[in-house]
Amino acid sequence: MKITFSDKANMFEAGIFAVLNERKEELLKQGKKIYNLSVGTPDFKTPEHIMKAVEEAAKNPDNYKYALVDIPPLVEAMQGFYQRRFGVELSADEIMSVNGSQEGMAHFAWALCNPGDVVLVPNPGYPIFKIGPALCDARTVEYPLYEENGFLPKLDEIPEETARAAKFMVVNYPANPVCAVADDAFYRELIDFARKYEIVILHDNAYSDIIFGEKKGGSFLQYEGAKEVGVEFYSLSKSFNYTGARMSFCLGNRQVIEKFRAVRTQIDYGVFLPVQYGAVAALTGPFEGVEEQCRNYEKRSRALCGGLRSIGWPVKDSAGTMFVWAPLPTGYTDSNEFCLKLMEKSGVICVPGSSFGSLGEGYVRFALVLPEEELLEAVESIRKSGILE
Repeated sequence: MKITFSDKANMFEAGIFAVLNERKEELLKQGKKIYNLSVGTPDFKTPEHIMKAVEEAAKNPDNYKYALVDIPPLVEAMQGFYQRRFGVELSADEIMSVNGSQEGMAHFAWALCNPGDVVLVPNPGYPIFKIGPALCDARTVEYPLYEENGFLPKLDEIPEETARAAKFMVVNYPANPVCAVADDAFYRELIDFARKYEIVILHDNAYSDIIFGEKKGGSFLQYEGAKEVGVEFYSLSKSFNYTGARMSFCLGNRQVIEKFRAVRTQIDYGVFLPVQYGAVAALTGPFEGVEEQCRNYEKRSRALCGGLRSIGWPVKDSAGTMFVWAPLPTGYTDSNEFCLKLMEKSGVICVPGSSFGSLGEGYVRFALVLPEEELLEAVESIRKSGILE
């Protein structure tokens, strides 16, 4: 039988990731040492108090029913956490959970966009920023992020016609994959821009707890007028190593939250209750472990960036996130080809920058998912491979 698939389904191809994974398996069978720095899955352990909360909740048979809503202790925990962490007051109708930021991003456009509506997304940017709107037939328009501008958008260079047509704009700082951090002046300018053109801002704040140089990550919602123009996604995945539990929140503008919640009730019956209780433990428990983990990520980042510089690869230190954004070494112009060659010669796996948009070409992304000593081993393996010569 011949099966014809939808245009949407045909948007997704395995591409370079399948090729990298296939070759990785072949190299492992050959006994080659692999340093997999491709996927941003934390290797740090989930805190004990969070796992205990999940375990205890999982023993209660009543917790296997549909959740339907966010339990009151979870809403209260998030209110307290955002007040302590960012100085942001949230009412209950400004908070909703989602099954991970990836899922939330995938469905967000359904609440705001009709077919053909314009969504502004970063280039380079995390792929779901563009895929989510495309799934509901919205039209994405990319705004460029250039290194010479600190990977911040130049809002005044977005064409007037495009700005007036846009329904919402995705912004992500600290940024994946470019590892940049935005300052106060940018957020104030962004809010003014959103007000002027009546654009909803969707701020992805997944890495606010991984920021370097003795700085403290913030929230989009802490700026005056932010709730008027937008919402923020805050994830427990990277801060608390709760990745597989899929626990994130959409926070901010109550009108957007209300409509987004209404859409999601058609496809979801709420986050599994033991996962909610684990989130309560994360949000109300000690924060020192998160801060220590940030310092460890910074040590890893400095070890990798400094190590690569020491062998002739000019990689700048990252400002934040659990990644390193590195320009291709001299003599290379194709990030896909370079990643394959790097893996073949050194066993080090990274992601081609082209996977994050056309302006990602010329770069590769490393994930800081190995201890410092193994990252330095990876650097030495790259040096010995001769790929930089």
